[in-house]
Amino acid sequence: MSDNLIEVRDLAVEFVTADRRQRVVEAVSFDIRRGETLALVGESGSGKSVTAHSILRLLPYPLTQHPTGSIHYAGIDLLKAPEAKLRGIRGNRIAMVFQEPMTSLNPLHSVEKQINEVLALHKGLTGKAATRRTLELLELVGIPEPHKRLKAFPHELSGGQRQRVMIAMALANEPELLIADEPTTALDVTVQLKILELLKDLQRRLGMSLLLISHDLNLVRRIAQRVCVMQRGQIVEQAPCEQLFQSPQHPYTQELLGAEPRGEPVDNPPGPALLEVDDLRVWFPIKKGLLRRTVDHVKAVDGIRFSLPKGQTLGIVGESGSGKSTLGLAILRLLGSQGSIRFQGQPLNGLTQHEVRPLRRQMQVVFQDPYGSLSPRMSVGQIVGEGLDIHGIGTPAEQEQAIIAALLEVGLDPETRHRYPHEFSGGQRQRIAIARALVLKPELILLDEPTSALDRTVQRQVVELLRSLQAKYNLTYLFISHDLAVVKALSHQLMVVKQGQVVEQGPAEAIFTAPQHPYTQQLLEAAFLVPAGAE
Repeated sequence: MSDNLIEVRDLAVEFVTADRRQRVVEAVSFDIRRGETLALVGESGSGKSVTAHSILRLLPYPLTQHPTGSIHYAGIDLLKAPEAKLRGIRGNRIAMVFQEPMTSLNPLHSVEKQINEVLALHKGLTGKAATRRTLELLELVGIPEPHKRLKAFPHELSGGQRQRVMIAMALANEPELLIADEPTTALDVTVQLKILELLKDLQRRLGMSLLLISHDLNLVRRIAQRVCVMQRGQIVEQAPCEQLFQSPQHPYTQELLGAEPRGEPVDNPPGPALLEVDDLRVWFPIKKGLLRRTVDHVKAVDGIRFSLPKGQTLGIVGESGSGKSTLGLAILRLLGSQGSIRFQGQPLNGLTQHEVRPLRRQMQVVFQDPYGSLSPRMSVGQIVGEGLDIHGIGTPAEQEQAIIAALLEVGLDPETRHRYPHEFSGGQRQRIAIARALVLKPELILLDEPTSALDRTVQRQVVELLRSLQAKYNLTYLFISHDLAVVKALSHQLMVVKQGQVVEQGPAEAIFTAPQHPYTQQLLEAAFLVPAGAE
């Protein structure tokens, strides 16, 4: 009997429209062996997910065609199998976990109903028997107090818990192969590590094979036995995991492995304190009862203080829900807060929004999602120039020149100012967002997870751009992120936040080399394969 569970041979995928045929996967061949983990890695658009989705024929047919190739499982060519046969395999023998659990789960159904539905459909289990099995599955994937989660809806669970529910649904029928499509991309590093350990443990206990699709090489190195590297729809290198990481052969693999953001923060001499925060608090009231009395508070930011010199970067790290973004919004006076905020020596607390407005020119922000933060109805020129209009800076001709200069600064062709956001890649859109902040020549830029939606190679380019702009203009950055590799490459100071409070702060290099607090140690262990200070 062959050791291979799945054999993919010479697979091609084409998307067909009325006027064109676009080949997105070409001549792909690989095997998935019984009980092993195979990783498909590459940047967005390299064809990883399309290849994996072809195994279960989950692509939009008949607009998708396979001009060549076969995918054999248990003596059946899945590309030619009748739909009824495929339905018996999908979810039963081969299951899938998707990237974004919030969009994969039904928001109107409880956890119990969604897992019970899978059990009823594939196993014929209903009633108490189904609920018993659902509890077993939730316990298997490490949901704490599973009986309390049965009636919960997806929005009542954290990102990590939602992903565990998705894995429980996928495992309901004890499949031979689990396809995990970017299963940890939307999660924090500590949650990523827990999901990874869970997948390894389940694979060992259930003896199943795992096909992992990811652009996170740190993650792949922790779990995969073999790796296939994809570029522009083709596999350019295939090797055992350690061999690939130690001696990559293909130039693209070498580029991917070298794309981890590296280097030191900009060597700007610290200036006078630009931003001073003392005992800052953002408490959201919890109201209950008919009279909606305040019974408690969610302390999103609780007593934070720091001083940020001009020309320096303060990295703010912590898990989702730790209060990082709330802190940033409070500093920019976009959220109400108590405590003291001084910018260029001027107190911001007592100012009205009208009085704060002139200062907004000096304090700009770049958001996490470059697509969501750019208006699809405005051209790039209008987006970049909007701040100039609002603050009444310059004549139309001077504004045009400022827009061109800002686009050149971020490495974009000035002619792109006549185009719209949907015509650009994620990395280019983030450059547009940076140009929009830069055009006003601010003193302080708040960067709220500006690289988390981007591939590693694009992340590295954006980090290098931010460093060069900081060196050139002596900019001051507040850098919020849960990606510690990016934070390490940019930050002079580091602040670690947990549940609204600072657990550790000081020079970034000292904390990365010798973290003192157990939570910081946990974050660094999850983010780096080796201790952060080691080479």
